[in-house]
Amino acid sequence: MTTPFKRIAFSLSSSLIILVATMAGLPAAGFASEMADKEVLYWYDPMMPQHKFDKPGKSPFMDMDLVPRYADEAGNGATMSIDPGITQNLGMRLATVQRESMNQSFRAAATLAFNDRDVAIVQARSSGFVERVYDLAPEDVIAKGAPLVDIFVPAWAAAQEEYLAISKVGDAQLLAAAKQRLRLAGMPTETIEQLQRSGKARPVWTVTSPIGGTLKTLDVRQGMTVQAGESLASVNGLDTVWLEVAVPEAQVTNLAPGQSITVHLPAFAGEPLEATIQSLLSQANLDSRTVRVRAELPNPEQRLRPGMTAEVTLNRNIEHALVVPAEAVIRTGRRALVMLAEAEGRYRPIEVRTGRELGDKTEILDGLEAGQTVVASGQFLLDSEASLRGLTAQTLEDVDHAHGPVLHEAEGEVVGLEDGMVGLSHGPFKTLHMPGMTMAFPVADASLLEGVQVGSRVRVAVRESDEGLIIEHIETLEAPE
Repeated sequence: MTTPFKRIAFSLSSSLIILVATMAGLPAAGFASEMADKEVLYWYDPMMPQHKFDKPGKSPFMDMDLVPRYADEAGNGATMSIDPGITQNLGMRLATVQRESMNQSFRAAATLAFNDRDVAIVQARSSGFVERVYDLAPEDVIAKGAPLVDIFVPAWAAAQEEYLAISKVGDAQLLAAAKQRLRLAGMPTETIEQLQRSGKARPVWTVTSPIGGTLKTLDVRQGMTVQAGESLASVNGLDTVWLEVAVPEAQVTNLAPGQSITVHLPAFAGEPLEATIQSLLSQANLDSRTVRVRAELPNPEQRLRPGMTAEVTLNRNIEHALVVPAEAVIRTGRRALVMLAEAEGRYRPIEVRTGRELGDKTEILDGLEAGQTVVASGQFLLDSEASLRGLTAQTLEDVDHAHGPVLHEAEGEVVGLEDGMVGLSHGPFKTLHMPGMTMAFPVADASLLEGVQVGSRVRVAVRESDEGLIIEHIETLEAPE
């Protein structure tokens, strides 16, 4: 190690003693007496923590004093001890992190709408003249077969007369050909049958509704000329109606077609209806931050009218969610924390990633494991105490669920690059309780150094190993000029 490296390390040795005293919640002046009362497991060099020593002294690796590791600091991250009497006076409650199979229900607003799959468009089958429009208007509710308009079709007159004349002759082949010409002229089957029964030509066609429902449009007036294929009216059926639910984006997860919905309509208080989700529509509403969920309701008595409002209860099936009481989570605005309760009255703040709110419980996606214990009441006082003692919360990056290496981060400036080693003038590694200094680090893979230059400002993540601290990740924050 070069002489400048040693000078920087030596200047920080006394600061490290004060730092350890601060983490223990002691004034620096009282640190020596407190050390005598604590059980020291071993002494170590923060730069080479894998080497343990039985007594204090100078580090053989750096020009600095060895640091004690106390028995109550053996766990991961910084912890603090609270007297049991104090926790009892605070009314502190603990809760166990556990997995639960949950069925969550929540309410949302909904409206009834027409079933757009049940629509009939009525068109002119032949060119003609509108002789009569029946006394109807859009939004009228009509029955199946209700007359809409009478249209005089000149082309039908000659074809019908020809058919009646041939029918008197009795030539079956000619009669079949005449009947086919009636179809080609656009005459409906029921009109042809009526002609056969009555034996009288009737070129006036009474257009009727093919389904029952609401008359949405009526596009003709008496005296108008219409062409073949022209739209005359449209009818929307009412045998079923759609229920469209505005579901907040955060609640959409785990909703799927087939799930049940309970519907409450103000118009029919005390008569809840049951429905199932048909589909989750593909486009969200940007203004309200909601997604539309569609269900279909039977309407045999046609009591349900499109435009009515409803309140629905949706059920979401969530299996094996890892949960804690919602009150156990401390939200800072930037992240979520919990106070982890450990043995012998020790507590440690850790960061968690939260999921859905399940009633009075919060889903934990990362940061905790089933069986751990968290503080459910009084945790804000513990959090304040941790802040006073300088304890930083264990971050999600430090949590090791896969039993892999725990990484520790710091920022610094590259002062040298040689043989796979990085000379780094770095800031403190807070999770190692290691102050800032200048030292050399090996890298786990030489490819990590691509693009890294002397003078670069970097962020590194290191892991502890038998060979010392090894850089596992390196990110360039600012390149040298």
